Amino acid sequence: MHLDEMLEFNKQFVENKQYTAYKTDTYPNKRMIVFTCMDSRLVELLHKALNIQNGDVKMVKNAGAIIRKPFDSIMKSILVAVFNLKAEEVVVIGHHNCGMSNVDTEALKKTMINRGIDEEKINTLTHSGISLDEEFHGFETVEESVMQSVGIIRNHPLLPKEVKVHGLVINPDTGKVDIVTKE
Repeated sequence: MHLDEMLEFNKQFVENKQYTAYKTDTYPNKRMIVFTCMDSRLVELLHKALNIQNGDVKMVKNAGAIIRKPFDSIMKSILVAVFNLKAEEVVVIGHHNCGMSNVDTEALKKTMINRGIDEEKINTLTHSGISLDEEFHGFETVEESVMQSVGIIRNHPLLPKEVKVHGLVINPDTGKVDIVTKE
C-alpha cells in the first residue's frame, strides 16, 4: 500500500529533522495566491517553471482550476488569504490537455454506476435540483476557463480593488507559461 510507504518515509523524515529545510511562517513571501489545477503533472513542474519556493505562495487547487460560484470553497480560500494572510495578488493557472476539458458527463455517470454508485442516488440528486451536468461539465478551451475564473475573482464583491488578478496557462509537458490576462 502506498500510504504505508509514505508513512514510513515520514517517520524517517521527522526523525532525521529534514523538515528544517522547509521552515517558514504562514504568510506567503511573494504575497501571492496561486489557484491551479490538481493535475499531478504540475506538482513539481509548476513550482520549478515559475521559481516558486516553499513559503512563497498560498496554493489552492481543484479539478481544472475552475471557479463557477462566487462563494464556493476556492473563493473562500482566496479571501481568507487576502484578508488574514497578507496576500496581495492572485494568479489563476490553467493548463493544456486538462482532464476537465470537454468532460462527457453522461460517460461520467455511467462510470459512477459501474463503480457502485446506485443510479437511484443519482436520480435523487437530479430531482433535488442538483445537476451533475452543471457540477461536472468542464470547458472547451483552457483560456476561456481561466478567463471565467479570473472574472469571478476580479468581480467578487468582497475582493479589495487593489488586489491584482492574473490568468496564465502552462504547458504540462514543457513548463512554458503564456499570459491570458494580466492586471
